[in-house]
Amino acid sequence: MLGITTFQFKKDQFEKIKEYHFGLNWPVVYLIKNDKELYIGETTSLYNRSNQHYDNPERRKLDKMYVITDEEYNKSAALDIESSLIQYIAADGKFLLQNGNHGLQNHNYFDREKYQAKFETIWKELQSISLVRNELVQIKNSDLFKYSPYKALTDEQFFIANQILYDIKHKVNNTFIIHGGPGTGKTILATFLVKSLKETEETKDLSVGLVLPMTSIRKTLKKVFKSIKDLSSKMVIGPSDVSKKYDILIVDEAHRLRQRKNITNFKSYDDTNKLLGLDKSATELDWVMKCSDVQILFYDENQSVRPSDVTPVSFSNLAVREFKLHSQLRIGTGDDGEKYIKFIQDVFDLVAVNDDKFNNYDFKIYDDIHQMVSDIKDKNTEIDLCRMVSGYAWPWASKKDPSKHDIEIDGLKLKWNSVNHNWVYSENAINEVGCIHTVQGYDLNYTGVIIGPEISYDTEEKKFIIHPEKYMDSNGKRGVDNLKELERYIINIYKTLLTRGIKGTYVYIVDNDLREYLKEALSRKIN
Repeated sequence: MLGITTFQFKKDQFEKIKEYHFGLNWPVVYLIKNDKELYIGETTSLYNRSNQHYDNPERRKLDKMYVITDEEYNKSAALDIESSLIQYIAADGKFLLQNGNHGLQNHNYFDREKYQAKFETIWKELQSISLVRNELVQIKNSDLFKYSPYKALTDEQFFIANQILYDIKHKVNNTFIIHGGPGTGKTILATFLVKSLKETEETKDLSVGLVLPMTSIRKTLKKVFKSIKDLSSKMVIGPSDVSKKYDILIVDEAHRLRQRKNITNFKSYDDTNKLLGLDKSATELDWVMKCSDVQILFYDENQSVRPSDVTPVSFSNLAVREFKLHSQLRIGTGDDGEKYIKFIQDVFDLVAVNDDKFNNYDFKIYDDIHQMVSDIKDKNTEIDLCRMVSGYAWPWASKKDPSKHDIEIDGLKLKWNSVNHNWVYSENAINEVGCIHTVQGYDLNYTGVIIGPEISYDTEEKKFIIHPEKYMDSNGKRGVDNLKELERYIINIYKTLLTRGIKGTYVYIVDNDLREYLKEALSRKIN
């Protein structure tokens, strides 16, 4: 039976813990708190652990202990519940956690499903005594949960983190590239590394910056860092802020660093190059290299969606230690996510699709856009964070006149996103369509992707046809004379959009031949 027992966290009260039924030789999980801060732990000897904590000046600031017990607990269950509490309470935001993030990891063990079900009961009890504020489903959909440095790591992430931290502490390597496709946990690993560097004795005094080229996700991470003990929103910066010396720069979405091509403010760009003593041809990648002793770059060539992005050659020319993230964390369950990602890659690389089924991932291609929009709205009512997105294939008329619509298909009139920052969480987002530059980097529960008229399919030649006149992103095509180059950017846009959905992706395709091509490929996956 679940129980939560309260003790005063004072030295003269510890004898009561010693006499407590679960106080000496039983796995328990506990929370120690004051009005602002909280520590979460697990132990098989609560009395001894309480004395150890009291010797820690940080822990001695806390004044009340809540002990979570169950006659069915074992060591594995206690570790699992501790890990879940750290992740969810950090994202709940009521307390600053005193916990470090020494690599929480998800491990399977006997009857884990039973204990995970018990965790939901624990959470309800913690809500009833005002230790937590929000429902679990709210937290799961929040930025603070998705990007928290307290997220549990996979074995693969944990190995890479340890290798990088070892090399930095021992000055073995200075530049690292972590390759990873959509949903492989690049941002999670990046935030974990920042927190680890700031709480490790050998590196805690080093200046660390997390560089995010995308404005919307940068603002989101600033909010996350503001809520984490020992971190600061000032540590989250854009490429243009890289003008002073850092010990370590970590760059998420490094494929979105820019070169001097198709950008909106050449003067500002040139001024930064001049300030850094670089010539006009230098890239934002050059700024990162110039302004830091150590660089950690998270990179996915297939998510480069504009000609202004630094070329893959620039990254391949660096002297680096390389790692690759393989495990799919965003999409589906088990290996369904990896099968779905491979399907999307194969379809757009014009490679024969294999017969591997992804039975637990909800992927549909619609002939009727009205029905797709209706289904996405129904899913949003059910689980929230379901959105419609598209490549930039229609003029943005509503930007100048909000009374106008932007997209019209078969009588259905839609508008582009009315806000840029944090659009996926904005009030009217479910009634709008997010463009690629608004949603890149965000996770959604379901994504309704509209593939626009800028790309079609040649049934005789078995190849894609790009229609530049129907691609409305002026910064995305200015100066691009090679149709194959523009094709690569447009295909990367749709690869990116089609891999945003955690639980499912619904697709409407304007071009009939392209729709039939995808439906035929999909038939091999579901029949």
